[in-house]
Parts: sequence; structure tokens; C-alpha cells
Amino acid sequence: MQQIAQWLEKIGLSEYAQRFAENGIDVAVLQHLTDQDLKDIGVLLGHRRKMLAAISELSGAAPLLPEPAARLEPKPQDTAERRQVTVMFSDMVGSTALSARMDPEDLREIISAYQKCVTEIVHLFDGFVAK
Repeated sequence: MQQIAQWLEKIGLSEYAQRFAENGIDVAVLQHLTDQDLKDIGVLLGHRRKMLAAISELSGAAPLLPEPAARLEPKPQDTAERRQVTVMFSDMVGSTALSARMDPEDLREIISAYQKCVTEIVHLFDGFVAK
């Protein structure tokens, strides 16, 4: 496990050494890791990409990418899928009053900053912003 810790430190991701140890990931397993494996142990998306590129450099192969959806077995068309979906509505309190007092360009900057902040938080939790 010391080799894994050193490797993670070398690529700037030493914060994952404990997770690798807890999941029994050693140098022999490293080249077999997939994007989904790393996601399952809680590695952030950008860090997964960095790790997969570093793993491919170790083995001299092309970077490991998730399996394309086309390779998955197609689901029958007539089956329904039940999934949990959480829907959230978010609005900036007082935006209507602000619009009466502010220049449209200034108001747009404020609303854009608000939307950017909300979008970043939603993405942190693997969410999707529709509008």
C-alpha cells in the first residue's frame, strides 16, 4: 500500500490513499481500475480523469475510459424503469424588486452570479440544471 500512497502523492492526489487502502487497491489492481470503480470509492470526476491518465502512463496504454454505452446490452423497449428523482426549484428572493431599482445590465450580472453559484452547488451533488 506504500507504493500506492507514493504514486498518489506523485500525481498530487494523496488524499485518496486511505480510500485505496480501505478498498484493497494495490499496484497489481491499479491497471484494472475503471472510471466506475474510482467513482464507487468516491473519487471526484476531475481526479478520476487525472488518475486514469496516470495509470495509462504506468502501463504504456491508452487512457482508460468508461465503456461506451453502445457496448452495453440494450434494454428491452417495453420495460419501464423506476428511478428516484429529486426536483428542486430555486429563486432569488427580491429579484423583482431589484429589477425595478437597477439598471438591466447590472441586474443581469447579479442574476448570472446567482445562477452560476446555484449551478456549481447542484453539480457538486451530481445534479443537473435544466434551466
